[in-house]
Amino acid sequence: MKKGRLFVISAPSGAGKTTILKRVITRIPRLVFSISHTTRRPRPGEVDGRDYYFTDRTRFLEMVEQNRFLEYAEVHANHYGTSREGVDEQLGKGMDVILDIDVQGAAILRKSGSVDGAHVFIAPPGLAELERRLRSRGTESEEQLLVRLANAEKEMRAAGEYDYLIVNNQLDEAVDLLCSIIVAERARFFRLPSGEAVKGILE
Repeated sequence: MKKGRLFVISAPSGAGKTTILKRVITRIPRLVFSISHTTRRPRPGEVDGRDYYFTDRTRFLEMVEQNRFLEYAEVHANHYGTSREGVDEQLGKGMDVILDIDVQGAAILRKSGSVDGAHVFIAPPGLAELERRLRSRGTESEEQLLVRLANAEKEMRAAGEYDYLIVNNQLDEAVDLLCSIIVAERARFFRLPSGEAVKGILE
């Protein structure tokens, strides 16, 4: 069995990343999310163990000391981390894993070289549109919104460090493009669009 492929996906808050990923995961077989640990409080509708593993700061820092994270970072005054064990287990089963992390975490992964993966950046059409989307969400105070916009401007400057760029101008097109990237990466590693290894050709 061929090992799965890691897809590192980053985007500024409000770029539509979550919506895109939810659609892609229903269309592509043998593709799973890596569930991150975080110290932030759950948003309405989020479920522990499905969206994130919600934990407190003390427990999170213990896991850091135990080297249990592939990467971890502090974002908007909260900690986020990717479980090394969880990702390795899924890849070993031949599953492709989506790692939904910020640009700090992606940079840490690239620098460490501990896990190979395809890095994809999802960007909004522009900062004005991003601000409109964030305001329409209505989940942040004015102060929080301004912080997110300032961070988004910095994050978008990191887009050139990624293998692929998706501009989420039209949602359906963005979803199609990410699906195409995943299928192309599978072909690059001699796997079928289904994720299964090619047999009888290269053997």
